[in-house]
Amino acid sequence: MNIGILGLGLIGGSLGLDLRSHGHHVLGVSRRESTCTLAHAKGCVDEASVDMKLLSAAEVVFICTPLGLIIPTFAQLIAHLPENTVVTDVGSVKTPIVKELSSYRHNFLGGHPMAGKTDSGIEAATLHLFANKPYVLTPLADTPTAATSLVDKIVRELGAIIYYCSPEDHDRAVSWISHLPVMVSAALIAACMNEPDANVLQLAQKFASSGFRDTSRVGGGNAELGVMMARYNRSCLLHSLQQYRHNLDELIHLIELEDWTAIEQQLQSNHLARLQFTD
Repeated sequence: MNIGILGLGLIGGSLGLDLRSHGHHVLGVSRRESTCTLAHAKGCVDEASVDMKLLSAAEVVFICTPLGLIIPTFAQLIAHLPENTVVTDVGSVKTPIVKELSSYRHNFLGGHPMAGKTDSGIEAATLHLFANKPYVLTPLADTPTAATSLVDKIVRELGAIIYYCSPEDHDRAVSWISHLPVMVSAALIAACMNEPDANVLQLAQKFASSGFRDTSRVGGGNAELGVMMARYNRSCLLHSLQQYRHNLDELIHLIELEDWTAIEQQLQSNHLARLQFTD
């Protein structure tokens, strides 16, 4: 099958590696000629170009650009595609994307692979990045069954675990487990840097180990991605942040009261609850 990938970063490049390993012919498009050259050298694509016309031969096109570029990129892309070409995306927010793009093309299907790495760019592309990771598809009531089935088949070849839900439910769910952690982690780093005693701050930086690395990782990552999460999933993220602030205030209150029993009960409850997200 001829499969197009528009945007050859970590996700697009990794997708190309997997698809080619399953015998598909991958057509890649990037804004930079140097990225096209590297993608070809790494084996992520069979053909690559900065010209979207290359994708006119694709039966399915995955839009793998940054979140803020998906809608404007799609507007340029559809001029080069036959009517029967299926288009999907990999954006981490679905409601505004699906609403806008479905109004232009009936065989568009929203998608979101819940996979990634700290590193970004085509240099970080990895085989089997999506294996055993959630991959969410968000068809609408009028999304053609054939389009959904085709994307479903391709995603299953990646070894991903497919979930179906509405765009709205997707955005509410990821606001809790993806977008909120980025903001909380970012606030943690900023709070640490607000330590007024330079000696204490230096000691904290030297003492920082796995606990700090784990909790600060996503907040110290790609700034553009964090902004896009906040911009395009604003209402859901605000709700999650407000609930988080409420829970944080409760913990502050318990510490002020020196209610160690209540704190222990809360932490024990959290220990059990975490297993429902990580097992």
